[in-house]
Amino acid sequence: MDRSSPVSHSIGRRESNGIAQFPNDQQTNSPLRKPPRSLTEVESLLTAEDVAKRLNVSTDWVWDHSSRKKPLLPVIRMGDGTLRYRASGIEMFIDEHERLTALRRRAV
Repeated sequence: MDRSSPVSHSIGRRESNGIAQFPNDQQTNSPLRKPPRSLTEVESLLTAEDVAKRLNVSTDWVWDHSSRKKPLLPVIRMGDGTLRYRASGIEMFIDEHERLTALRRRAV
């Protein structure tokens, strides 16, 4: 094996100059990463009671669907065990379930 030649199976992409180019975290658009929120976009967090009112369900339903039952609500767990929710996350939850309901109706 010739040790002077670059290894072809290395991580990253080799440019014509022989220097490896590795992916940059800022350049990749990972669907798992949310963009950082700017200070002007701060939204207040909702309690389980607020979410229950918005969804017209019981607080017990909100608690159940925040941890163990599907559909799972997007939840933020605080250090002391309390649950908080972003209003935008709850609205996306509603939109997604409305879309899924419409798809199921079309399939029948």
